[in-house]
Amino acid sequence: MRSSTLAGDDQRVTSTEEVVRKQFSVPTRRRLATLSMVWLAATVGSAVLWTIGTGLHPIPGIALLAPLPVLWLAPRQAASAVYAAAALSWLGGNAGYWSYFTETLEQPWSMAVTLLVGGALIFGACTVLFRKLLLQGRSGWAVLALSAVWTCAEFLFSRIGGIGAWWSIAYSQAEVAAIVQVASITGVWGISFLLLAVPGAIATLMAPGIPAGRRLVVVGATAVATILAVGAGQWSSAAASSGPVTRVGLVALAQPPMYVPVATPDGARMVAEAVAAVEQLAEQGAEVIVFSEKAWHVRQSELHLLRDPITAVAARRGVHVVVGLELEQPHGTVNAAIAYPGETIYAKRYLVPGLESALRPGSVPIQIPDRSWALAVCFDLDRPALVRENRRQGATLILAPALDFTVDHWLHSRMAVMRAAESGIAIARAAQLGELTAIDARGGMRASVRTDITETHTALADIRTAGDRTLYVRWGDWFGVLSIVLTVACGLAALRRPADRSSGPRGLLDHS
Repeated sequence: MRSSTLAGDDQRVTSTEEVVRKQFSVPTRRRLATLSMVWLAATVGSAVLWTIGTGLHPIPGIALLAPLPVLWLAPRQAASAVYAAAALSWLGGNAGYWSYFTETLEQPWSMAVTLLVGGALIFGACTVLFRKLLLQGRSGWAVLALSAVWTCAEFLFSRIGGIGAWWSIAYSQAEVAAIVQVASITGVWGISFLLLAVPGAIATLMAPGIPAGRRLVVVGATAVATILAVGAGQWSSAAASSGPVTRVGLVALAQPPMYVPVATPDGARMVAEAVAAVEQLAEQGAEVIVFSEKAWHVRQSELHLLRDPITAVAARRGVHVVVGLELEQPHGTVNAAIAYPGETIYAKRYLVPGLESALRPGSVPIQIPDRSWALAVCFDLDRPALVRENRRQGATLILAPALDFTVDHWLHSRMAVMRAAESGIAIARAAQLGELTAIDARGGMRASVRTDITETHTALADIRTAGDRTLYVRWGDWFGVLSIVLTVACGLAALRRPADRSSGPRGLLDHS
């Protein structure tokens, strides 16, 4: 009996081994290897496209292609594999931000992790929800879900993340005027939505098993929505940029690496060079001249060393001059923009976390008396609500001293392009270690000059100022709120059991 039992056990072991060998036969191993190679190619392909299409120096248009490899993969592999591909592609494509956040901006690593890893996890969730709805036969919902969830995340982070609307893929298209002007209706949120809706529709077109009629409906609806958004953006933007033309001058003075105390030889030299720059630009017809942020460090008792010569040249030339400085006041030091003549003082309202923790923020918008010109400073322009508030109060031009970090000269200046387009307001932004930029009320760049501290740089431009209010100024972040509603609706749609499972891509539903 014992020997027969052992023989039976041996037979069962042999049978099990045969099953395992059949499951992992040569064709199966080849199939797994092929799937792995396809997965790797899609992941790396999207990561490379995200790297080229977004970041500090993106190539316009590439961001539209970046999601396509992993979206193509979505209905063809398991949900876990798709999530991993999407998350890793996003993380790989944006990994270059790590040193910028932690070293250049000196932000805590927790902020960098939140943006990079959080963004990767959210993009993975968007892609898996897209996959689930696609496999359920709800291809229209799939495209909506992909765009809405991401846009919702961008919008909510702009409200609670502490860095305003800094974190958005929309800025990657800041060189494409037709797309930029969509912001005059929806803000940057509508642009982010389109940047994922278009590849989502293309991926739906390529997905297996979807009826031809449904593919055409999804692609056609996306194309019509995109055309209408671009057309409406151009109409809204044109109406909002019907104000008078103002000639602006922009200056970034040569200076030592640190902020220069005004009561020093270097400070006095810079004041003299500032007066000379005002003379030169006024001679060329400038009506207002803007200097860069924190060019000087000034105690309240020393302010006359800057005020007297600047006021004198401004009055003599009949121009307005805006200077940027750190100003020590009795109740704390502020990052100030001061307009002369008249000494209108504005304190920067949104300070860079960490880097400006020793400064006291301002709290109110300021306009130059008898002019529809508002003051702002650098990081303020990363806040759509601040610019919108100034426009609602009648400002037609924002004068903004700024200070960038050289490597971000393109990205940070183009955020101002989006603010101009959103609120239909002209912006004159003078950035040291960045670019001198003059932007009209349609978000069009009228002057752009790279700057550094080794020599004085100037720019002169005629810019069209604000006319009518844009729809974005009137309605605010309506599209951001809509993205939240759509996200909830898409989540509920994914929870519903499809009425007809055969309506999804054939051969894949059983493995969803």
